[in-house]
Amino acid sequence: MLKYLWTVTQDLFVTVTLVTWMHAALDRLCGKFGRRFHTGGILLGLVAAAALAAVKGTSNKIVSSRWNHYIYVFLLAFTLAFVIFALIRGRREGGRRGFAGAGLCLAGAGLSATLIFYALPGVMLYPFNFNTMGEGYLSSYYMVRMAGYLAALLLLLAYSRLLYNCAMRIRPVGAVAALPGAGALINAVYWFGRFFAPWVNRAKWLNWPVRYSDQAYGWVGSLLMFTADWAMLFIWLTFALAALSLIMCFAQNVRVTESYDNPAQRRKLRARNRRYRRMACVAMGALVVFTGFLTVVKSYDTRVIELSAPETYTVDGESIYVPMEAVNDFHLHRFEYQTENGVNVRWIVVRKPNSAAYGVGLDACEVCGNAGYYERGGQVVCRRCDVVMNTSTIGFKGGCNPIPLGYEVAEGNLVFKLSDILAGEREFK
Repeated sequence: MLKYLWTVTQDLFVTVTLVTWMHAALDRLCGKFGRRFHTGGILLGLVAAAALAAVKGTSNKIVSSRWNHYIYVFLLAFTLAFVIFALIRGRREGGRRGFAGAGLCLAGAGLSATLIFYALPGVMLYPFNFNTMGEGYLSSYYMVRMAGYLAALLLLLAYSRLLYNCAMRIRPVGAVAALPGAGALINAVYWFGRFFAPWVNRAKWLNWPVRYSDQAYGWVGSLLMFTADWAMLFIWLTFALAALSLIMCFAQNVRVTESYDNPAQRRKLRARNRRYRRMACVAMGALVVFTGFLTVVKSYDTRVIELSAPETYTVDGESIYVPMEAVNDFHLHRFEYQTENGVNVRWIVVRKPNSAAYGVGLDACEVCGNAGYYERGGQVVCRRCDVVMNTSTIGFKGGCNPIPLGYEVAEGNLVFKLSDILAGEREFK
């Protein structure tokens, strides 16, 4: 669940913010025509994104990432066109469209459609790639992940609506047009840097020496590495710009600036201003929540869990002995054996609740590999997918359960055959 709270937010925040601002800008600058034209651009982007997602999800062939090479070209071109036409259009709100208005609408709709086509296909495919441990779409594993996925989408949609309403109240209208322009220019630095990635990769395919350094590619290599290492910087700058727009909306709606004929009209205008100030505050709260997703939640979800130190045992000939009294506390115990090839084979032992039996298996599974397991709150948890194991099923094959490892009980010890341990070497290479 936590993974999809921050990944969906990270993938879509810039797109949602820029598209929302664009819708408000075209509505303010070009009236009903601009709003309808931009809505068509949004629908075009959604249809194209769904089509690409369907191709990626159903085709056995891998869709080339070089798609992005051409998408970046369109993003940069539409950004430049929007900024130019916005400057030509000036501060005229509504009214006749003219050449500049038509160009502005085309550039804005094209930029939004391309942004959606760029960001949405991967997000659309998330529900089809949830790790359900083989239990299907109706399992608790799937529902928990879907809950995080839908929560992030719903929060982004609510944020978009609030941001749009606030943008419609910002004065002057030139400031509204400046928001998507500035946001697009900020992210254009990232798009421009990533534009060169397929070209550098092509050099690798041709066996040219690639070092991603100034010596290899000069400023191209520097820009490419900067945009790769500082990708989150552009998201945070968009965050800051969004917060600034909400502060502007709040500040401009503190007092009634319009003329009124009587106290009743004044009360109505004050109530309207209060409503917009509340919208700005709620939208700012959404930004705080998104910040939490991308910092606290992301940090927690991607943390590296250190495995507990391996415990001692006795080797006698072709057998390994683990005292039962050392593993009878219902906690997770980890053991490790180094083979002649220098491979450390790990296995775990945990006594099953309300039973004299033990859950025994390699510290690896067929789904997540040798990531290992750890104990959290008395539960055994997979370190890679964060799935909680049913202790009663440890020792049985399937799902994210540890790969079963045979053992016997003799004279107060769990006895493991050295040959069984060595057979697990391939899982830890």
